[in-house]
Amino acid sequence: MLKRKVFEKFTEWKNSSEKKAMLVTGARQIGKTHAIRAFAKENYKSVLEINFIDTPSAMSAFEGDLNADTIITALTAFSQQPLEIGNSVIFLDEIQECPRARTAIKFLVEDGRFDYIESGSLLGVNYKDVPSYPVGFEHIVQMFPLDFEEFCWANGVQAETLQHLKNSFDDNSIVNETVHQKMMQLFRYYIIVGGMPAVVQSFVDNHDIARTTLIQKDILALYRQDISKYAQKDKERIKEIFDKIPSELNSKNRRFMLSDINSNARMNRYESSFMWLADAGVSLPCYNLSAPTIPFKTSEQRNLMKVYLNDTGLLCAMTVGNIQYEILQGNLEVNMGSIVENVIAQQLVTNGFELHYFDRKSVCELDYIVQKNNSPLVLEVKSGKDYHRHAALGKALENKDWNLQNAIVFCPGNIEKKEKITYLPLYMVQFLKADELPKSLVVKVDVP
Repeated sequence: MLKRKVFEKFTEWKNSSEKKAMLVTGARQIGKTHAIRAFAKENYKSVLEINFIDTPSAMSAFEGDLNADTIITALTAFSQQPLEIGNSVIFLDEIQECPRARTAIKFLVEDGRFDYIESGSLLGVNYKDVPSYPVGFEHIVQMFPLDFEEFCWANGVQAETLQHLKNSFDDNSIVNETVHQKMMQLFRYYIIVGGMPAVVQSFVDNHDIARTTLIQKDILALYRQDISKYAQKDKERIKEIFDKIPSELNSKNRRFMLSDINSNARMNRYESSFMWLADAGVSLPCYNLSAPTIPFKTSEQRNLMKVYLNDTGLLCAMTVGNIQYEILQGNLEVNMGSIVENVIAQQLVTNGFELHYFDRKSVCELDYIVQKNNSPLVLEVKSGKDYHRHAALGKALENKDWNLQNAIVFCPGNIEKKEKITYLPLYMVQFLKADELPKSLVVKVDVP
């Protein structure tokens, strides 16, 4: 069983005094079901699992009156499994197939006898209309493919090594060179393998890249099947966008150009197709900013975007040619660094950041701009040895109107600090986390 960070979020939910159902969402094949099963087995005496795809007949439990007694009686009769009050969980998997089950969560949570976990993919694409969403009765947990730290755990990297890296990140101190080289090698493996659990497990067991690529291609085929099954309209447009992601990322400025699909294409006709892939967790949109200043939403240009794939390993499997061999040889500049840029985007999203970039030809181009400590932080990704060359970044830092204080260049080199710019090894992106919202923010109201 692969160790996953999401277990910490599951535990926080279970221990919370504010009881809600937990809704675990995310793209297909990222390990939601396995993680929930393992957690439920460790933390409950009884587990009742219903998968609405494997056992569609279970939907009948939600066809009548949506009251707790009726539903629980039907579910226990269906499963022939007794449940202990206060120490049991009912796990409703692939809940997108049974919209009435989603509505019923409100009444089941209010009943209070058992805990409830829901899981599903494509919950944001409105495949089937939910009669009434249980607003206020669900705690939503977003899952992603394994991040690089989880990949390190799976491959036996010692806790002491990861702590040494974290200390170097915090202190801007040089990483031991032997450790640095080993971590760069492991990061190259991660670029190729990605974070899909089945792929990672295969790599850990066999270290056979050809075998992992076959598994990745099967997952890509499943994604294409999902488009055909779940997209209510514009199926062909969604498939076109999905299949174009590698080549668009390989273009000079990485921007997704609709004209590459159809010379007459317009964003207002395709926007819903882009959003379908994002809502399904398959793609990661990165929007252009008219200015690299806070708040980003006021300068976001949603008609100009880069589109990354949710998993760098899948992107490698979609790319024509033996790109895996080139990366294994240390050549991270293949496809103009688009693969490396994608893996950084993937980790940033996992770490809680929203993706934005800045591109104004008359000024400069910046790979990423994220919000950190309530300020804009510029991130550049350099895959080659000339990572000290970044004229656009220098120009941005000199712009007095923007008042940018810091920038990070992720690169193959070791840690280095030069004025406003910090150079970090590519694998250090795992430690750059978005600001967390305070768990409690109580204010005093003093009125006359």
